Amino acid sequence: MCSTCGCSGTGEGTRINLLTDEDAVGHGHGHGHDHSHDHNHSEDHSHAYESRTVVLEQEILAKNDSLAATNRRRLSDRGITAVNLMSSPGSGKTTLLETTVRALDGQRQTLVIEGDQETWLDAQRIRATGSKVVQINTGAGCHLDASMLAGGLDELDPPDGSLVFVENVGNLVCPALFDLGETARAVIISVTEGADKPAKYPYMFRAADLVLLNKIDLLPYVDFDVDLCLDLIRRLNPKAELLHVSATKGTGLDAWCAWLGALQPIPA
Repeated sequence: MCSTCGCSGTGEGTRINLLTDEDAVGHGHGHGHDHSHDHNHSEDHSHAYESRTVVLEQEILAKNDSLAATNRRRLSDRGITAVNLMSSPGSGKTTLLETTVRALDGQRQTLVIEGDQETWLDAQRIRATGSKVVQINTGAGCHLDASMLAGGLDELDPPDGSLVFVENVGNLVCPALFDLGETARAVIISVTEGADKPAKYPYMFRAADLVLLNKIDLLPYVDFDVDLCLDLIRRLNPKAELLHVSATKGTGLDAWCAWLGALQPIPA
């Protein structure tokens, strides 16, 4: 169990599947499973319980960090760049990926690992672009971890020098806590969300190498304080790069692709 949020974060109930062309156009993949898990959400503030929680969290994160280091060596040895793409649900991650994969077609081989609790819907969208994609369904889990990425890479088998996108589960909390062994982390926030999201979820934005402000084509129609949002991000993470994009209109896509092109695998 993930000691941070109580989800099934150790891989229990996780399903990793490589999509085929048939999966991209049909829905009858027949991989439905029933995973019932009992969760005890009652709080116990005793000192003994708190001590066990701290130890459990340290053990989980230490094991994850060790696996992440193995993933990073694996990617670096083969010159593979991996980008961990994180956001809240509905920010436009999958739409941005569709647009990006098509924009990079013929320039660099691009592959995708999709993370969702259930369904193959986003992976089917990516597969329709022609990109090779693996779907990871986490069941009750609210984030990907290094072990899941290792399994996804086994199925995906990315070629040397390729670019791998990892679309994490939509969540602004736990994905930021788990190193996957990625090359870089990109966080998306859309103008349809609150401009105060960085203040509410600081760890996510502190962990970002790049923050993408998406859906800027909708700015005339929504109440979103761009200056406030960007100021909050800069205060939290002065080193993070900031880009304005519209995944549907293609605005800012050249700058996004240039940022991706400048990434180099982290030496192990």
